[in-house]
Amino acid sequence: MTANQRQWDHEVGFLVVGSGAGGLTGALAAADRGLDTLVIEKAAYYGGSTALSGGGIWVPNNPTLLREGLRDDRADVRAYLDAVVGDRVPTANLDRFIDEGPRMLEFLETSPHLRFQWCTGYSDYHPEAPGGRPAGRSIEPLPVDLKQLGPDEDLLRPAALATPPGLFITSKDFVQLNMVTRTWKARWTALLTGLRAIKAIVLRRHMDTLGRALIARLRLALRDAGVPLWLNTPLRSLITDDTGAVIGVVAERGGREIRIRARDGVLLATGGFEHNQAMRKRYLPDGGRDNFSAASADNTGDGIVAGEKVGAAVDLMDDAWWMPSFQRPEGVNQVLVSERSIPCSIIVDSSGTRFTNEAAPYVTFVHAQLAGSHDPAWLVFDAKAKSRYPIGGIVPGQKFPASWLESGLLRTGATVDELATAIGVPALGLRATVERFNGFARDGHDDDFGRGDSAYDNYYGDPTLPQPTLDPLDRGPYYALRIRIGDLGTKGGLVYNENAQVLRADGSVIDGLYAAGNTSAAVMGNDYAGAGATIGPAMVFGYVAADHAAAAR
Repeated sequence: MTANQRQWDHEVGFLVVGSGAGGLTGALAAADRGLDTLVIEKAAYYGGSTALSGGGIWVPNNPTLLREGLRDDRADVRAYLDAVVGDRVPTANLDRFIDEGPRMLEFLETSPHLRFQWCTGYSDYHPEAPGGRPAGRSIEPLPVDLKQLGPDEDLLRPAALATPPGLFITSKDFVQLNMVTRTWKARWTALLTGLRAIKAIVLRRHMDTLGRALIARLRLALRDAGVPLWLNTPLRSLITDDTGAVIGVVAERGGREIRIRARDGVLLATGGFEHNQAMRKRYLPDGGRDNFSAASADNTGDGIVAGEKVGAAVDLMDDAWWMPSFQRPEGVNQVLVSERSIPCSIIVDSSGTRFTNEAAPYVTFVHAQLAGSHDPAWLVFDAKAKSRYPIGGIVPGQKFPASWLESGLLRTGATVDELATAIGVPALGLRATVERFNGFARDGHDDDFGRGDSAYDNYYGDPTLPQPTLDPLDRGPYYALRIRIGDLGTKGGLVYNENAQVLRADGSVIDGLYAAGNTSAAVMGNDYAGAGATIGPAMVFGYVAADHAAAAR
């Protein structure tokens, strides 16, 4: 849409579309630099997919890591990203991410609300690559009392699954709690977690962690900065002038279309296209087109489509932040992260055979699954695994819900052969696969796929075993959980430069238009550097966009 002399309904300096971590960070930076800033959000809740996430942030050399003595040589960071990302994204964008990431987090920490901790030992996803860190570079927000939000607490996007009153668990806690039947350290963590829950109940605190804590902390800082946030205000289109520069947007508010002028720029941070079935069908590969996404249901590619309509180029549209998942009978898509590393378990396809390292980073796992068309797939485990480790949120000693069995999500068999029949795979194939894996487990090495060779594989493994991810499946009954090809969001989006400015196919800049997060083509290319390598770059380029817009005034 081109602007002539038509009237504006509202005017601001910097307009942010989307209220995930990338958008809110951009809004905070813009306000700090003196720009009159507004955030608009399509949904009735703020927080986007960030609020549904683990809330991790992957940014090397950030202040939290430096306080832990984890300083990186810049050359090591660059070597690692070169190894992981390769030449799939512009060098200038990688450099900007490396250099501006620490500054972004230094800026956030000027607010009393933004506080973080190191996810101790959460390995980079490819720690064996040059510059990789087995101890990890990921941080997460500290727990926060949501009562500080006041009326805004009820407007924070709800978690996908409810938790018991008072209970709040960080990523640091989670990895320990998985081993509560196995280690004294885990039992101590469980005791402390229980005591924290009791304290929260007694003091009537509404404590939360992970992605909701990150968004809550950003929202508190945004409120201090005086930046308004309009909910129920979806983007309809961008408005350009006669030169093609973006000067505002058409949005919907209160049941009518409104025109918002943005003097200093528009930042699109509306998420990916994961819940737009037409776009999934058009862009994503066979096997990944069905929607088992764990991202916000409001992410339907609005920012990407709006950008394309004003001439923006797109890239990486055939990829996603893939995640092995399962769909609960009530329709919730639940991710499988730690379960793929537990001993006494394997993942097989319709032939009853393994096809990759089950404990590999989730994007790596699904890339292998897609490449070989290994769908359907089943997480196969025995009674020993069930008695030792949480699986799909079901803790040891707790029965699987009857609905899982009735729906066919979970199937059982007294023997491996019976299980094979239950899931429709050749009994001979599954039996041979289990026997071969059991041999590897007893010998202490997976000769087929190297499961356990990487520090990442072992992060969620059992530290009481000689090889944390390997132990035989040899105790019935046996179980199989149906795995879906899910995602945390799509990777493809608008092409941008090192200033987060959106580009046309010929490389020219669309003045006034910026992009961050899953609305933009991922700076991680087709891979994943570590936990929080979605949220970290989103925040960095939201910050960079605001910085550039302010400098260009």
